[in-house]
Amino acid sequence: MAFTDLFIKRPVLAIVVSCLLLLLGAQAASQLEIRQFPELEKSVIYVNTFYPGASASTVQGFVTTPLQNSISAARGVEYLTSTSSPGSSRIQVHVRLGENTSEVLSEVIAKVNEARSTLPREIEDPIASTSTGGDAMMYLAFLSEEMSSAQITDYVIRSIQPEINTLDGVGVAEVFSSSFAMRVWLDPTRMAAAGVTATDVSSAIQRENYVSTAGTTRGLLVRASVDAATDMQSPGQFANIVVRQIGERRVRLGDVAKLELDQENYDFTQFSTDRPAIFLKINEAPGANPLQVAKRIHAVLPAIEAQFPADMELFIDMDASIQIEGAMLEVVKTLLEAAAIVMLVIYLFLGSIRVVIIPLLTIPLSLIGVLFGIFAMGFSINLLTLLAMVIAIGLVVDDAIVVVENVHRHIEDGKQPREAALLGARQVALPVIAMTLTLAAVYAPIGFLGGITGTLFSEFALTLAGAVMVSGIVALTLSPMMCATFLQNHEKQGKVADWLDQRFDSLRALYQRGLQASLANRGAIIMFALVILVSLPLLLSLSQKELAPAEDSGFFFVVATPPDYSNIEYVTPFLKQLISTVKAVPEFSHSFHVNSTSTVFGGIQLVPWDERTRTQQEIQAEVQSELSRNSGLEVFSFGSPALPGTGGGLPLQFVVSSTADYERVDEVAEELMQAARESGLFIFVTKDLRFSRPEISVKIDRDRAARLGVSMREIGQTLQIMLGEAEVNRFSLEGRSYKVIPQAGNGFRLTKEWLERYYVRSSSGRLITLDTLISIEQTVQPNTLAQYQQLNSATISGMVMPPNTLGTGLEFLEQKLAEIAPSGFKPGYTGESRRYIQETGSFLILFTASLLLIYLVLAAQFNSFRDPFVVLISVPMSIFGAVVPIALGFASFNIYTQVGLLTLIGLISKHGILIVDFANQLVLQGRDRQQAVIEAAGLRLRPILMTTFATVLGVSPLLMAAGPGANSRYVIGLMITAGMLVGTLFTLFVLPVFYMLLEKRGKTVDSLGYNAAATDTAAEPATG
Repeated sequence: MAFTDLFIKRPVLAIVVSCLLLLLGAQAASQLEIRQFPELEKSVIYVNTFYPGASASTVQGFVTTPLQNSISAARGVEYLTSTSSPGSSRIQVHVRLGENTSEVLSEVIAKVNEARSTLPREIEDPIASTSTGGDAMMYLAFLSEEMSSAQITDYVIRSIQPEINTLDGVGVAEVFSSSFAMRVWLDPTRMAAAGVTATDVSSAIQRENYVSTAGTTRGLLVRASVDAATDMQSPGQFANIVVRQIGERRVRLGDVAKLELDQENYDFTQFSTDRPAIFLKINEAPGANPLQVAKRIHAVLPAIEAQFPADMELFIDMDASIQIEGAMLEVVKTLLEAAAIVMLVIYLFLGSIRVVIIPLLTIPLSLIGVLFGIFAMGFSINLLTLLAMVIAIGLVVDDAIVVVENVHRHIEDGKQPREAALLGARQVALPVIAMTLTLAAVYAPIGFLGGITGTLFSEFALTLAGAVMVSGIVALTLSPMMCATFLQNHEKQGKVADWLDQRFDSLRALYQRGLQASLANRGAIIMFALVILVSLPLLLSLSQKELAPAEDSGFFFVVATPPDYSNIEYVTPFLKQLISTVKAVPEFSHSFHVNSTSTVFGGIQLVPWDERTRTQQEIQAEVQSELSRNSGLEVFSFGSPALPGTGGGLPLQFVVSSTADYERVDEVAEELMQAARESGLFIFVTKDLRFSRPEISVKIDRDRAARLGVSMREIGQTLQIMLGEAEVNRFSLEGRSYKVIPQAGNGFRLTKEWLERYYVRSSSGRLITLDTLISIEQTVQPNTLAQYQQLNSATISGMVMPPNTLGTGLEFLEQKLAEIAPSGFKPGYTGESRRYIQETGSFLILFTASLLLIYLVLAAQFNSFRDPFVVLISVPMSIFGAVVPIALGFASFNIYTQVGLLTLIGLISKHGILIVDFANQLVLQGRDRQQAVIEAAGLRLRPILMTTFATVLGVSPLLMAAGPGANSRYVIGLMITAGMLVGTLFTLFVLPVFYMLLEKRGKTVDSLGYNAAATDTAAEPATG
C-alpha cells in the first residue's frame, strides 16, 4: 500500500503525527473528570406524607391511593412502590434510566399538587425529594457526653446541615433524629379533676400561642413594623396558659400537664459503634461525582469542627469514596503491571531491544492519545475506562507487532531495513486497517443499547476501540518509519535474536506438519468444530447468572427487623448485643446503627484490604452466622451493589402482587417463602408483609353518643390528641419554629384500658368517660400496607447461597409462584433484581448485532461474502474456551463476562484476517489452496502467537487482582485469557480446514486490493 511509503520517506511527518497525538491527549488529561463509574442519570423521587394518628388503612385509602393515581401519569416514571404505615405514607417514584430527574421531579410535584384538594386537611403537606436510589455515600456521626440528643440534633440542623447542603453535588443531607419540640405531657386524672378535656387543651394552645402578623404603622414621613408578642417561647409561658375558667377559678395548662422542651420523636436511637450519636446521612445528587463531592465535604469539615460547642466530636462512620479511590488505585497498578508484562513478552518473542522499542512506543502513544477521544466524547476517567486501557495494552501493540514482524521477516530473507520496511508495511497495511476496524466494530452496537449495559459500558467499549484506532494510526505511520531507521541487517541483530529465530523456525516447521495432518483429516476436524458449536447453548445453560459479581468494598450493611409489637426500649438491648457480636470480628474497624421501632439499619466498616487476609464475603458469612443467633431481632447482612443505578438493599427482591386482599397476598408469599427455605438455594429470605402488628380497634356506640350529645369529631380529636403525637401549632425559638405536641404522658397510655378513662365533653358541657361510648377489641393487622404498581404486594428479599447466583434464585421463585398462586397474581422485581431481569435479555441481541456488523465490515474489506465466514469460524471456538470456565463455576454469567465475550469476537478475528489475507495473496501468485493456507499460517504463526501472548499475559494481572473491584476485573480477564488461548489453538488448526472447504469451489479474489506481483518482488514500489 503506497501511503505507508510516505511516512518512511518523510520521517519527520511520522514523528509530527505522533507528537500531535501526545499533545492532544496530554491536554485532555488535565481536564478529564475522575469518577467511579460513567455518569448515570438514575434516581428515585420520594413523596412522604404524614397523617399523625391515622391507621395504616386510613393512610392508604385517603393519602397513598389518590397520590399514586395522580403521580402515575407523570412522564419518565418507570414504576411506583408505596408503603402505608400508621401515621405516614411513603411513595417511591422510580425514574426511568436516562430521564432528566429535575424535569420528572417538577412533573411529580405538579401531580401531587393536583391531588392535594382530595387529601384530608389534617395531613402535613406532602414532601417530594430526590435521591440516587442507592445507598448513602457518607455517614457523619456527632457525639457528645454533655449534650443531649435533642441539643446535638438542633446544633447539627442549625449549623452543619445548611453548609453541607449547599456544597456542589450534595443531593440531600438528612439528619437521622428529631429536633426540639414543646412536649405537653397530659395527665388524664388531673384533667378529669379540673374538668378539662383534651380538646380544651388543644383549643387553648391554639388560642393563646398565636403568631401575629400585625403589619406596620405609617406616618407622613415614617413607618414602623409592629411585632405583637402573641406567641410563646418557653415551657413556663405555655404552663401559664388558661385552659378553663370557672368564675374566679382558673385552670392553667401547668395544672394538668408537664411541659418540657425535648425531642419531637422518641422512636429513634443511634450508635457510632457503641457510643450514642446523631447521624448526618449524605447522598450525592443524581449524576454527581461522588469522589468530587467527598473531596468538597472533607475540605469543609475542619472548619466545621473548629466551631463545635462543649465536647462535641465528629467521626466519619462511612465514606464510600475510600472504596472508590482504592478500586481506582488497584486498576492503575494493574495498568502498570500489564505494560511491564507486555514489554517482556515482546522482547522474549523478538530478542532485540531495537525491535522491542517500536511496538512498545505504541502503548503510551495509544493510551495518551485516546484520552483526547475520551474528552471529546464527554466521558470521564473511571473504573471502566481504566479497565479498557488495561485490556488495550495487550491490543494496541498487536498492529505494531504485525508490521514489525513482517518487516523483520523480510530482513531475515536478506533485504535491507529500508527495503524491508517499504515492502513489509505495504503487505500488512490493509490487514492492519481491517483488524482495527473489526475490533472497533465489535463495540458499535453497545452504543445503541439502553439500560445499565449501554449506559455504563459505552465508555468502556469506545475507549477500547479508540485506543485500538490510535494504535492503528501509529502502526501505519510511526512503526514503518522506525523499522526503516532502527532495525539492522540480519547479520547484526544479535545472538539472542538469532537463537529465537531458529527456535521459531523449528516451531513453524512442527506446526505446519501438524496442520497438514489436520487438513488430511478434514472430516474429523469439521465434526469436532460442529460439536463445539452445538455445545455452546448447553454450556451457557449450565452457567450461574447474575447482574455483576459481588465486590469486596470493605464495608457491608446490617439490617434487623424487630417484632412489630416492640418499642424502642425493647429493641435497644438487642441492638447492643448485635454491636458486641460484630465488634468481636478480628477485621472489625467501626460501625454505625440507626435504631427505630420498625427497623434497625447500620453498616460495618472493615480494616483496610492490606491489613486482612479474609475477603469481605468470608467475613460477612461468619458475621451472618453469629447474628442469626440474636433472639430479639431478625438480622441479615449484605454488601453494597456492584453497579450504580441498581438501587440499594438486598440483591434478591421478588415482588408478589395482586388485587387480592392482604391476607391472601400474605398466604401466597408465606407459601413461596417456605418453598424457598426448603430449596436450599438461599442463605435467608424474609418478607416485608407480616400480620403481626397489634392494633386496638375502637367501636363507638353512635346511638348512645348522639343521646349524650357527643360528636364523632370530639371522640376522634380526643384520641388523636392523647395518643397521636400530632402538632397543635408551632412556636419560635432563636429564629426557628418548633412543634407544640400535646400527648398523654407515658404512664397514661400503657395499655388499651387507658383509652376508656379519657374524658370527652358533651353538648351540655358534662364530662363523659369514653368507656360509656366505646368498646375495644385487640386485632392483628399487617405491619405495613405495601403496593407495587398500585397493586397490593409483598416483597420477598434475601441472599442466595453460593455457588448459586441471583438468576438461579429468581428463576426458582418465578416457577414456584406460577405453581402455587391463583390467577391474578403477578411477579415483580425491584432493586438489583429488576436490573438483572432487564439486562439479561440484551446479550443475545448484542452479540448477534456485533457478529453481523463485523461480518459486513469484513465482507466490504475482503470484497467477498465467503472470506468473512472463514475468518469468523474461530469465534465460536473462542467463545467455547471462555464459556467452559463459566460452566465449571469459576465465574458467573454477568455483565462483565458478556463484555469479555464481545471483546473476544474482535480479538480472535484478527488472527483469521492475517491467515486468510496472506493465503489469498499466495493463491493469486499461483500456489494451490492447500499449499497457500499452510504457508500463510506458517508465516503468520509468530505474529499470531505474539499478539495472543501479549494479550493474554497483558490481562494476567486481572486474574490476580485483589482489593476493591477485583472480582469484576477477574471475570473479564478470565474470559479474554481462556477465550484467546483456546481460540488461537482452534484458529491455527481449524480455520485452515474451513478455508479449504469454503474456498474449494470459489474463485479467490485479490481480497484486500493488492497487486500480487508487487507484494513479494518489488523492491521500490511507486509511492502512489
